[in-house]
Amino acid sequence: MTPLDKAVAADRPRPGGPRRRRARGTAPLPLLLPALIGLVFLVLPLLALLLRAPWRSMPDLLTSSEVWQALRLSLVCATAATAVSLVIGVPLAWLLARVEFPGRGLVRALVTLPLVLPPVVGGVALLMALGRNGVVGRWLDSWFGITLPFTTTGVVLAEAFVAMPFLVISVEGTLRAADPRYEEAATTLGASRFTAFRRVTLPLIAPGIAAGAVLAWARALGEFGATITFAGNFPGRTQTMPLAVYLALQNDPQAAVALSLVLLAVSIAVLAGLRDRWMTAS
Repeated sequence: MTPLDKAVAADRPRPGGPRRRRARGTAPLPLLLPALIGLVFLVLPLLALLLRAPWRSMPDLLTSSEVWQALRLSLVCATAATAVSLVIGVPLAWLLARVEFPGRGLVRALVTLPLVLPPVVGGVALLMALGRNGVVGRWLDSWFGITLPFTTTGVVLAEAFVAMPFLVISVEGTLRAADPRYEEAATTLGASRFTAFRRVTLPLIAPGIAAGAVLAWARALGEFGATITFAGNFPGRTQTMPLAVYLALQNDPQAAVALSLVLLAVSIAVLAGLRDRWMTAS
C-alpha cells in the first residue's frame, strides 16, 4: 500500500466510530484573490440596485396600473407556461430516463438546447414554426383560424420553450436516482405501466418535479428575448415584467429599478425555497 493509499484509508471513518470533520485550512492567496474578485463581481450589481432604489417613491411606482398589469400578466403566463411544461415535460423526462431507444442522446441534446440557445434565436425559431407563414402556423391559421404570434398565448409558448428544459433535467435526474424496482414490482402485481407511473413513480419523484417546476416558473417569469421576438410588447396583452423593465429604463429609470427589485425578490424567494436541494453539499 502506497503512502497515499494509507492516508486515504486513515481518513475514512471507521465502522461505528465518530465521523471525522473535514479539515478547514486557510485559503492560499492565489485562490483567495480571484475568489473575492468573483464574489464582488457578482454581488456588486445587485448591491448597486438596492442602493439606487427609489425607496421613498417605491409604493407609488409599484401601485401604478401599468406595473400591476405587467405583473399580473407575468404571473399568469409564467404559471401557464409551467403547467404546459409539466404536462409534456414530465412524460418526456420519463422517456429519457426509463426507455432505451436509438438516438436518445441526440434527443436529450435537443431537449436541453434551449438552455444554451440565445432567447432571441428561440423567438425567431418560434416565428418560423408557429408564425402565420411558419411551418405549422400557416396550417393553424388556414384550417382553424388560430394565430399565435403577438398574443398572450404566444407569451405562454415562448416562456414554455425556454423554461421546460429546466423541468426535464430536474425530473430526469430524479428518475435516474429513483429505484426502478418499485415500478417493476407494481407491474408484476398486475398494474399497467401507466398505473405504476401514476401510483408509484410520481410519488417517488414528487420533490424533483416540484423543484423543476419552481425553476421553470422562475425562468418563465424572467423571460425576455423569446417573448419580445415572438409575442411583441403590447401593454395588457404581451407586456410582461421584463419587457416593462426594458421599456421603463428608456423613459423612467426609477420605475425600471423598482420593477427590477420585484423580479430580484422573486429570484431570491426561489433560491431560498430550493436551497436544501440545490445549495447544500451531500
